[in-house]
Amino acid sequence: MAQDNRINLPGGFGGLMRFQEEYASYFNLKPIHVLAFVLLVVAFRVGLEFVY
Repeated sequence: MAQDNRINLPGGFGGLMRFQEEYASYFNLKPIHVLAFVLLVVAFRVGLEFVY
């Protein structure tokens, strides 16, 4: 029978650290808001080309 010479070490924090499942942010943006902002920036840039 083969011998098991591996060493078993405990986990890094032993389960003492716990991370939140949900990340609570100050800015909750939906993808449509980001898309609208990008389109507004592009429209502003194109508008500046016509003015100047």
